[in-house]
Amino acid sequence: MSSPLSGLKVLDFSTLLPGPFASMMLADMGADVVKVESPTRPDMLHGLAPGFKSDQRKTSYANLTINRNKRSLALNLKQPESLSAIKKLIAEYDIVIEQFRPEVMTKLGLGYEVLSQLNPKLIYCSITGYGQTGPLKHKAGHDINYLALSGLASYSGTKESGPVLSGTQIADIAGGSHHAVMAILAAVIQRSTTGKGQHLDISMTDAAFALNAMFGAGAVGKGISPSLGDTLLNGGCFYDYYQTLDNRYVSVGGLEPQFAKGFFALIGHADWFERSLTPDPNTQAQLKRDIKHAFAQHSYQYWLEVFADSDVCVEPVLTIEEAADSELIKARNMVTESVVDGVNVMQIASPIKFGHEQEKPTSAPKCGEHNDSLLSGLGFSAEQIKSMTHG
Repeated sequence: MSSPLSGLKVLDFSTLLPGPFASMMLADMGADVVKVESPTRPDMLHGLAPGFKSDQRKTSYANLTINRNKRSLALNLKQPESLSAIKKLIAEYDIVIEQFRPEVMTKLGLGYEVLSQLNPKLIYCSITGYGQTGPLKHKAGHDINYLALSGLASYSGTKESGPVLSGTQIADIAGGSHHAVMAILAAVIQRSTTGKGQHLDISMTDAAFALNAMFGAGAVGKGISPSLGDTLLNGGCFYDYYQTLDNRYVSVGGLEPQFAKGFFALIGHADWFERSLTPDPNTQAQLKRDIKHAFAQHSYQYWLEVFADSDVCVEPVLTIEEAADSELIKARNMVTESVVDGVNVMQIASPIKFGHEQEKPTSAPKCGEHNDSLLSGLGFSAEQIKSMTHG
């Protein structure tokens, strides 16, 4: 059975994370993705530890995952022949993904207005920090800044810690990557009826702002913003992480009465259940201190055994290695394998499951690996192809 996006062709001009993660999702679903990159300025993703090294390349495990299932076209976009090559390719491609600041692609001669004249069916997705319009459109930013300006950081943390850093890039991935993929696939569906492409404007700050789904509704509609540690889900009750005697952690999420009652019984304090129903902040704060003290009396392994057969929304906090080796992740086939320069490399698999077995991913390409195969078919000579990769 062919993959769901077989036949969909993507030119990806983005680097590092939001755009490449989006094109990885598309490639994992069968799209033909060509990564257009600089021959002289490597994507910063290559330098992210830990590194992978073989006789043929030196890169990062992150690059091997995020750029799997893609081909690479390395071009100096300031060379006229490189621009000519892109414009020839555009005629046969469905989608462009770019992640430059607004107007950079236009200055290169590759803006939507130019390329859509060559291919009216082109879907052109621009991912930026602050959007193609607005007062910050030209300003630099990173995930932490988008979370700050979206309001998400204002209630993510505790009163003691203040806003806390996330272990993953929420605005970049949940904001930029996932919303870009949804927008692209929606535009593909619309194009099937209209015959026309369009320019998609994906702002990571817009997307992060939209992630304020539950508590943002009251803030926007009623003028009541959540603050650190004052909601059911950000520290205002016993829903939290608790440290064990040996400095591991356990997650406790049983807010509903039936779960809470079972939880307190299992930790040996069934009488605390009534206190959990009291909305008073001081009562909740003291209850959390008592639960914290209870967990600190025993080891991580002890608590694993206590909750092993329970159904009270309590689970251990696993490292990524432990998660990858867990029964759940193995059963869900969430670890896959790619062969890179003859070496088997384990990778996090696509979480999207279709009704057929997923193929193992192809290796992330070396920079410019597919220049000859992609450009010779467009009529460029070997000498011209070589000139496109130089300054």
